[in-house]
Amino acid sequence: MTKSLRIGIIGASADRGWAKESHVFAVQKLAGLELAAVATSRQSTADAAAKAFGALAAYGKADDLIRDPDVDLVAVCIRVPNHRELVLSAIAAGKHVYCEWPLGRNIAEAEEMAAAADAAKVHAAIGLQTRMNPAAHRARDLITSGAIGRLLSARIYSGTGAFSPRVAAADSYLENAENGATLVTIHGGHALDLAGAVLGQIEDVTALTTTQYPEIQVGDDSTPQVRLIPDHLLMQAHLAGSGALSIEVAGGRPPEKTPFCLEVSGENGEVALDGGALRGFQSGRLRLWLNGELQSVDEGEVASMPDTATNVAGVYTALRDDILRGTSTVPDFHHAVRLTRLLEDVMSSARTGTRKLLADWPEQ
Repeated sequence: MTKSLRIGIIGASADRGWAKESHVFAVQKLAGLELAAVATSRQSTADAAAKAFGALAAYGKADDLIRDPDVDLVAVCIRVPNHRELVLSAIAAGKHVYCEWPLGRNIAEAEEMAAAADAAKVHAAIGLQTRMNPAAHRARDLITSGAIGRLLSARIYSGTGAFSPRVAAADSYLENAENGATLVTIHGGHALDLAGAVLGQIEDVTALTTTQYPEIQVGDDSTPQVRLIPDHLLMQAHLAGSGALSIEVAGGRPPEKTPFCLEVSGENGEVALDGGALRGFQSGRLRLWLNGELQSVDEGEVASMPDTATNVAGVYTALRDDILRGTSTVPDFHHAVRLTRLLEDVMSSARTGTRKLLADWPEQ
C-alpha cells in the first residue's frame, strides 16, 4: 500500500449531504489520508464533486470507483437499501470499507456483510462514530476509574429535526421500515451504542414506541401521507453490576429543541455529556462535565475539525492506524450485527410489552 491511505467516497455530492459535511473534510485534513476518488449517480455531478473536493478521479458509477486500483478504502455514504450491493462489491475487490450506519436493512444483510469482510480479511468499519468522540472516551474513563463512585443511574435524551411532520421528497424512503432506516434504527441505534460505550454492558431492555405525527406531508407539493413508523422511542434498561438507564429519542424537534444530554449519577458525583445537532448528536461535538464543571478534553488530531466532521474523523484516524498496524480498534461489522440484533429486540419489546434479555451486547 502507498504511504497515504487512498480513499474513494461513494455519495460525495458537491452541493449537500452528510459525506460533504463530514467524510470529505476528514479525509482532506487528516494526515495519512488522500481523497483518491468520488462517485455519484451521474458523471456530471461526480465531476463537480471531484473539482470541488480536489479528488483525483470522478465516477458516475460506483462500481467503477470500486474497481479503481488507486483506491485502498471505499466509503459507502448512500442510502441504506444500497449498502449491501456496494459493500459486498468493495469487499470482493479486496478493498477496505467504511460504511455508514445502519449497515443493512436487516440482520441477515448485516451478517452477510460481516462474514464477507472476515473471509476477505479486509478492515470493515461501521459508522457508529460517536463512540470515537474524545469527550465520550474521557467520560468512560472517569466512570470506570471510580471518579463518581458506584454508578446509580443514567439518562439519555436525544432529539433530532428528522422525522417531523414535513418530509422532503429525498427523505421519503425513511418512512418505510423495510428500508432499514428509521428513527429507531438510526437515532435509537446511535443512542444505544453510545450508552454501551460509556456505561458498559446493557443487560436487558424494555421499549415503548409511539407516533407523534401520524399524518405527514411529503415533498414540495405537501402530499398527505399516513406515517407508519414510530417517531418517538422510550427505553429503560439495567446496566451490568449496578445502575439503571433510561433513553428518550424524539423526532420532529425544531432546531432550538434538538439538544443531546447523557447524565450519569454516581454515589460520589455526576458525569454529563451534552451537545446538539439538527441531524442528531452523532453529527456534532460533545462537551464533558464533571460535578457541574466543564472539563477540558484533549481532542488530538480531530481538534481542528468542524463539529460535523469531528466524530467521523475519529473513525478515520483509528481505521488508518488499524490498517497500517494490523490492529482492530474501530467498531466493525460484527459490532454492527450485535447492535442490529439489539434493535430488533427493542422493536420486539415495543410490540409485545415485554422485557428482552441481552446476551452479547456490547463488546467493550
